[in-house]
Amino acid sequence: MTQSTQARPVIITCALTGAIHTPSMSPYLPVTPEEMIAEAVAASEAGAAILHLHARNPADGRPDQTPEAFGAFVPDIHARTDAVLNLTTGGSPFMTVDERVRPAARFKPEVASLNMGSMNMGLFPMLDRFTDFKHDWERVHLETSDDLVFRNSFKDIRFVLETCRASGTRFEFECYDTAHLYNLAHFADRGMIEPPFFIQTVFGILGGIGSHADDVAHMRRTADRLFGSDYVWSVLGAGKAQMAVAAQSAAAGGHVRVGLEDSLWAGPGVLAEGNAVQVALVRQIIEGLGHRVASPDEARSILALKGRDAVDMSGTGSLQGAA
Repeated sequence: MTQSTQARPVIITCALTGAIHTPSMSPYLPVTPEEMIAEAVAASEAGAAILHLHARNPADGRPDQTPEAFGAFVPDIHARTDAVLNLTTGGSPFMTVDERVRPAARFKPEVASLNMGSMNMGLFPMLDRFTDFKHDWERVHLETSDDLVFRNSFKDIRFVLETCRASGTRFEFECYDTAHLYNLAHFADRGMIEPPFFIQTVFGILGGIGSHADDVAHMRRTADRLFGSDYVWSVLGAGKAQMAVAAQSAAAGGHVRVGLEDSLWAGPGVLAEGNAVQVALVRQIIEGLGHRVASPDEARSILALKGRDAVDMSGTGSLQGAA
């Protein structure tokens, strides 16, 4: 039987590595440029339309937000996949906004992430599960998060918007609580951003909203009230909540994000042996609900992106394809 042409396209974003988990937690967490490229290609082939990218120091896996670190793999991923590339401006909560925005400013991607408010970010509960670390920085990274505020002030947000807007980069607005939705509405009311707003609601990070089904529904209702038809809704669930939250979004007309940035797992006690494993799992959920996976070009259309030829993979200030 032929699949209905009316099946709804669902965008899968895959966040390959992030800055929360550390290399000792999973041998499958990509760290080196070669690993980033291989993971990106595999996730794209599995059905991810958008690849959300962070960089790490290849020697010890520490988060690295220098444009040079991104330059070691971003152009290759762009050349080897048709996926939309989404460069983080969140970086690591331990970095300044000036550090965090530099890769997006350099490469002018189709999408950059943008955190929509300051928050406590507690990573220290992971010390209950992980006790042995290969690198000294890993334990410190977790232990000191009991006094960590991830700063995203109104000034910081405005700085990222103004830095990236001129090149036509649009944003994945990461909202960890209802207040962040109201912050986004503030910038929309000021005319600093234009719809469609790609809203990534984040569930299950200590310091943000929880991952209960009521929390997911509440964030959706709030976004509906604030933005009406002017937004595209996506979700990510942290840790064990990943697939349950994704299923709720897909069933309710939304889009999904998976990847080893958000969860290391493919099931209870089972490490995901790569990002493509999680993409395949969420694809089964989407198709089981009678929807289909969006292609990169469908994602570009849904999100009104500038297109892959209007990026600067050389990092020199020249748009790809320009004379």
